[in-house]
Amino acid sequence: MLDRQFAAVERTLVAAAQDAQGQPFGVRVQRFLLAAGSELGRIGAAQLAAGRGDAVLRRYVEQRVDAVVYRRLDELFRDGHRQGLLSASPELLSEITRGALERLLTSQLPRELGWTAADLLRASVDTVLYGAIRPAHPGIGDEQLEAVIPTARDEEVGP
Repeated sequence: MLDRQFAAVERTLVAAAQDAQGQPFGVRVQRFLLAAGSELGRIGAAQLAAGRGDAVLRRYVEQRVDAVVYRRLDELFRDGHRQGLLSASPELLSEITRGALERLLTSQLPRELGWTAADLLRASVDTVLYGAIRPAHPGIGDEQLEAVIPTARDEEVGP
């Protein structure tokens, strides 16, 4: 049964990618995430992967989500980075998106806000990709803000 469900998820993601082909990078990311969030929510993948059931089933669901969704997402971010469209590392963006997806699929927030988990995921990624900080005074300091990445490693930082 899970094989059929994940095959349907994969078909939806392939169709979303094909439909967005030739579109700007942001549109491609949004369509992929909407499709992924909707499909994973539909089959209850996050609940299956985090549930108390059979450990073999949990590992299988985690592996299938990784193969069907996250590897495609990773490649999409790597492609955007190769094209010079992302200033942050694709690995960081993938990790943030994975965490958001897994959390939003099991959260009560979508229901409380009247949005789908996929809609909230898209909004979360938009915030990460495009930034949440707006200039206090339009026209003043409109230049793109760059992320500040710490250079000290944990062991170099004192108590």
